[in-house]
Amino acid sequence: MEILNVEIKAKSTNQDKIRQLLHSNNAEYQGTDHQVDTYFKVPNGRLKLREGTIEHNLIHYQRDNQKGPKSSQIILYKSQPNTSLKELLTVANGVLTVIDKQREIYFIDNVKFHIDTVKHLGTFVEIEAIDTTGTIGKKQLQLQCEHYLRLFEIAPSDLIAVSYSDLLLEKKV
Repeated sequence: MEILNVEIKAKSTNQDKIRQLLHSNNAEYQGTDHQVDTYFKVPNGRLKLREGTIEHNLIHYQRDNQKGPKSSQIILYKSQPNTSLKELLTVANGVLTVIDKQREIYFIDNVKFHIDTVKHLGTFVEIEAIDTTGTIGKKQLQLQCEHYLRLFEIAPSDLIAVSYSDLLLEKKV
């Protein structure tokens, strides 16, 4: 399934305030997921296997590294836990890095929110405006992200241009 996604990732020290804003805007809480994302070495884009209790997917995406709203072309494959998929991908491609995080997941319509605590990196918030049908469009997705960016009072200096995998590799943990 190919998906158009516009997202914002930012450092966050005000998780409680963001939770309150989500609740006051009637966000649907999906739960807290312990996720382990294994990033594989690939020649184009990023390929990760997400192993969680709520979300379990193989995800390939192309995205430019830039602060603020950035669009991604995503191909998502819903995988089954405890299969040989991870072993197969590891043997075929090699592992680039592994991200271990606790993720609270919320939705307001087509916008998904993550409140993350990432091992070795800290606390973050992500806003993802998602178009699974091709009917919303990149411009509207970007406007949705910018709306929540303002609502959460995220400072430009807190915006992150890269993925958690890049941050961890830079840190060399």
